[in-house]
Amino acid sequence: MNVFGSRLRLSAALLLPATLLGGCVVWKSDYDALQAQNRQLQQQLTSTTNELNATKVQAGRLGGAILFTVNSDLAFAPGSWELTSRGKSLIGSFAKKLGPTQQQKLMVTGYTDTTPIGPELATQGVTSNQILSEKRAQAVMEYMISQGIRPDMVTARGMGDQNPTASNTTPAGRAKNRRVDISAM
Repeated sequence: MNVFGSRLRLSAALLLPATLLGGCVVWKSDYDALQAQNRQLQQQLTSTTNELNATKVQAGRLGGAILFTVNSDLAFAPGSWELTSRGKSLIGSFAKKLGPTQQQKLMVTGYTDTTPIGPELATQGVTSNQILSEKRAQAVMEYMISQGIRPDMVTARGMGDQNPTASNTTPAGRAKNRRVDISAM
């Protein structure tokens, strides 16, 4: 092979990758924008995942029975039995899905932690955790009815601090115990 042929092949070998890569030019500003968008989407995903985990809403089936648990801290303001907008959203979503096909009677059961009732609630006639849990269960039941659950197919009861799901010795445990269960009867 002559020197000219070698140089031609060497030139082609050097120019071919440059030519191929030339079609894949990405501007740094475009790359940075895509990186920023990717970070934002990752943050949104993390935020949404954390929010779903934080809602502490649990729906399941137990041998054909329905169990839906809502953490009271999400459904009610502290020291209240009135549903928050978030609580209405959670319970309304459940009721709207279940209402049109409801065949089983439902029991709404309210629970509290062991923290004593404060003076503000006592002035409103709520003198025990038992009464607070009853009022919360009643509020959930009434809202479910307003969202399509048949009134003759749902009842409410309060259990106060009975049947804790966690220890009442820690804030996290007490938060788990403040809940409303909706179950099939």
